[in-house]
Amino acid sequence: MAKVPLHPIGSPWDRSLSGADFARHRDAMAALDRVWEERRAEVHAGWGEEYVRRVHEKGKLTTRERVDRLRDPGSEVHEFGTFCNYGEEFGERGLKAPAAGVVTALVRVEGRWCVVVANDNTVASGSWWPRSPEKIERAQEVGLRLRLPVIYLVDCSGLFLPEQSRTFPGKTGAGHIFKRNSLLSAAGVPQVAGVFGDCIAGGGYMPIISDRVYMTEGAYMVIAGAALIKGAKAQHLTSQSIGGPDVHVHVSACADARAPDDETCIRLIRKEISRLPSSAAAYYRADAEPSEPLYDPSELSGIFPPDHRVPYDAEQVVARLVDSSLFWEFGAGKGREMVCGVGRVGGLFCGIVANRQGLVSDPDRPEARRPSGILYRDGIAKVAQFSRACNDDGIPLVWLQDVSGFDIGVQAEAQGLLGYGSSLIYTNSTNETPMFTVLLRKASGAGYYAMAGLPYDPVMQLSTPLTRLSVMEGRTLAIGAYRTRLDDEFRVVARDEAERRKVEEGMRAVEERIDRDMDPLVSARRLDTDEVVPVSALRSRLGALVEASYQSIGYRRVKNPRIWSLHDLHVLMDR
Repeated sequence: MAKVPLHPIGSPWDRSLSGADFARHRDAMAALDRVWEERRAEVHAGWGEEYVRRVHEKGKLTTRERVDRLRDPGSEVHEFGTFCNYGEEFGERGLKAPAAGVVTALVRVEGRWCVVVANDNTVASGSWWPRSPEKIERAQEVGLRLRLPVIYLVDCSGLFLPEQSRTFPGKTGAGHIFKRNSLLSAAGVPQVAGVFGDCIAGGGYMPIISDRVYMTEGAYMVIAGAALIKGAKAQHLTSQSIGGPDVHVHVSACADARAPDDETCIRLIRKEISRLPSSAAAYYRADAEPSEPLYDPSELSGIFPPDHRVPYDAEQVVARLVDSSLFWEFGAGKGREMVCGVGRVGGLFCGIVANRQGLVSDPDRPEARRPSGILYRDGIAKVAQFSRACNDDGIPLVWLQDVSGFDIGVQAEAQGLLGYGSSLIYTNSTNETPMFTVLLRKASGAGYYAMAGLPYDPVMQLSTPLTRLSVMEGRTLAIGAYRTRLDDEFRVVARDEAERRKVEEGMRAVEERIDRDMDPLVSARRLDTDEVVPVSALRSRLGALVEASYQSIGYRRVKNPRIWSLHDLHVLMDR
């Protein structure tokens, strides 16, 4: 029983796809990826070369240069919240706030995954814009949920005051950042701060609760800057003399040590992280070394049809995410519309739940088949049991969503689908094991909720360039909005041609607006998803998240495989 019975899954892509289809899918995905790359590059540029030059002229590094120096050589920075505020304009001058003026990322430092929060000093001196506080708080939440060290690279001139009404008050206003600082401290999560520049008001408060605070020679932390004090008290001062390292390292003790420059400060932060306990991931791997999938993860770009109505083989997706393409499927004979089971990612066990696509057998009518991508009674019950077992066993759980919603109709209501759905929602609402959600293509209606969508607090939710997040598709919603003007075949009923055109134009406008709103970058702009990731990069991203969930010990139950509840359920379901 100690040996989890992992079996091969998947096959070469050309066994289920023609070369023409694979190439067509890959080309369509490449076009989406190019848009993603261009927009990401735009965000990473901040306010442009002029502002980068200004930072360098002060003898400082840009924020992303600091993050690059901080990471372990050769490791990948897994940024999230990249597209927050993308395309929006603020203030009378119509200013943009790329990434909400702050970089948040999972970064490997001295062999340990850390959450990094870094003000972008090329965007209004690292000011906080609308959604900046929510983005920072989301990063702090990830650190708290996984007990990962949190590193603050602080270079923040406080709120962007023309938009203060959208950042100062409210439950997730800027002040909630400091509550999150306190909750992290209370939970024993290490926090280390480097102060690199202008840290005014909230920017000055953010590092203070950290366990260790370093300041560069050009940095200062103040409740109010010199300009405000001069106006209020008619005193001739500089912000440096009020709150520079001379004051906070040697007088107030609000900082622990000083560093001559950015590079040195980052080395000191790395040294602090090296003093922490090392990652427990190797312990939980035991003798299982990480291994690549048998089938190349980059092939996912050719496996996913760009049209969400066209099916694909979900097992082929799982095969390109798990180590050696080995998987233990749970309850394979029940609820065939759902794939769930256990595999390794980076040598570490995780549970995976995915929606099958296409047609599957109907257990109530053996001679019939029904569409997948929908939650039916047996599949919901199976997934709920699997989710509970993963929570009981301490196995991180990955949800691969491509769901159109719940089954509907007379039979569904008679079978008590509301109750079964509520059981799954209750389970995912109360789970303590880390859960990660990936919206592959469709994430629709209550199915999005039931499969651990963002409202159900996964540690992180990822979208892909194909993702369509909505209650329903634009065409369906347009039909619903104009239902009284349509006949039973959904044809427009009108008195004359002018009225017909008006209804058709209205329906078309509704459909186009909903389709625009379903753009994954629109969701990411509003923080309705944490990050948009190309499908070819999902394996790498999930590897980091799964490993991060095993890094710290003592804060959650992690059973050894001999005593997994999953073994018992597997035996019972097979009889």
